[in-house]
Amino acid sequence: MSAIEITPGETGEPRGGVIAYLQVQGTGKAAAFYEKAFGAKVVARHPEDEQGRTMYLHLYINGGSVMMSDPYPEYGHAYTKPAGITLTLCVDDVDLWWNRASKTEGMEVVMPLEKMFWGDRYGQLRDPFGYDWAIVGK
Repeated sequence: MSAIEITPGETGEPRGGVIAYLQVQGTGKAAAFYEKAFGAKVVARHPEDEQGRTMYLHLYINGGSVMMSDPYPEYGHAYTKPAGITLTLCVDDVDLWWNRASKTEGMEVVMPLEKMFWGDRYGQLRDPFGYDWAIVGK
């Protein structure tokens, strides 16, 4: 495999105190989906191997980093279905984020966007790769 490709004008530096590193089957497809649903921007990626897998892809979403790769069972990273994880987007304009994401083909509404007892509006979506996303804001 060749070197990591960095998007021109970006550094690919990690952003945020905790960074989710997702394993997905079809990293390139997931990145394209997250671009549509969440306005993600690919800032660094390892080229696909001869089997169409990506070992490393780095996105910026809502000012933070999300990293991901395809499964590599030969290196001890077999596919595991996502479970018990919710990725949370805390946003200023909850309607903009919710409307864009929830209307993206393949996204499933798990919990409709509603005003919650703590004062924020909150809803949950599930992407076609099995990850749950919460969108929360005023």
